[in-house]
Amino acid sequence: MPRKPAKKRTAKKQAPQPAVPMEHDRFDYSAIVDRPRLSWPSGARVAVWVVPNIEHFLFDRPSTRLTTIPVNPDVLNYSWRDYGVRVGIWRMMEVMEKYGVKGTVALNSDVCKHYPRIVEEGKKLGWEWMGHGTNNSTLINSQTEAEERALIREVVSTIKKSVGTAPRGWLSPALSETMRTLDILAENGIQYIGNWVNDDQPYPMRVKKGSMIAMPYSTEINDIPALLDLHQSPETFGQMICDQFDVLYEDGAETGRVMSICLHPFLVGYPHRSKYFAKALAHITSRQEVWITTGSAIVDWYKENYLGKAGARAAP
Repeated sequence: MPRKPAKKRTAKKQAPQPAVPMEHDRFDYSAIVDRPRLSWPSGARVAVWVVPNIEHFLFDRPSTRLTTIPVNPDVLNYSWRDYGVRVGIWRMMEVMEKYGVKGTVALNSDVCKHYPRIVEEGKKLGWEWMGHGTNNSTLINSQTEAEERALIREVVSTIKKSVGTAPRGWLSPALSETMRTLDILAENGIQYIGNWVNDDQPYPMRVKKGSMIAMPYSTEINDIPALLDLHQSPETFGQMICDQFDVLYEDGAETGRVMSICLHPFLVGYPHRSKYFAKALAHITSRQEVWITTGSAIVDWYKENYLGKAGARAAP
């Protein structure tokens, strides 16, 4: 009898393997209630730094939008953002100068090329300049290592040439990073970063060479999430700033806190919003035991008077 053909054996499909969980090793957990007391100059309870994000946007790329019409070029949204560098930043400067507040600018290096008049005025006001990428249409997380290194070098060198000193701080566009960003920043002389929004005090981060301090930045006391994502009114956003300050001021009686106010001139620089920003600054500056300062000043005080003292948590 003819033999039946043998059945073909099919390889069993392998079940998909779960992805290896990714963890960072940039810092250890630290509960704020377990840290030694942090004191600011003259007994201030809260160190307040105001961060104007001064940015350039590419004409043919999507970015922060007021409306979602799918067109390219997006003239409506581009020109709405462009109001910030043409008009809004000048109104913000006037308000901040009235209340004695110096900005710590998150600066796209393309601003130095396209709007040098803004840099010129900021220098007169004694503002500080942090690196903020080349422009706000180009994020950090999608580049190769070579591209990322070149971008960071360009930002640092362009800002140094424009303002006279190299930036000491950094805030990535949209707070974007790769796993290597902090190491590359430290290699290029950056000493503090605002991307990690997880604390009310500065803290040290591990990098391969040099050092890095995480500075408190906010995704909530920030006009883009508050006004565009959560659809809060300008008056409510101004009250949010005051409420944040009031609670941190009370907390600061026990140990010093940092408050960041994170702003964009194409939002807060509009007239109907700027009045509430001014009211918030009036409220903050009317209180005693407040240190209105810049990012670098906070980092310098923290490193000199707190970091490394007995009980302070330092990155190994």
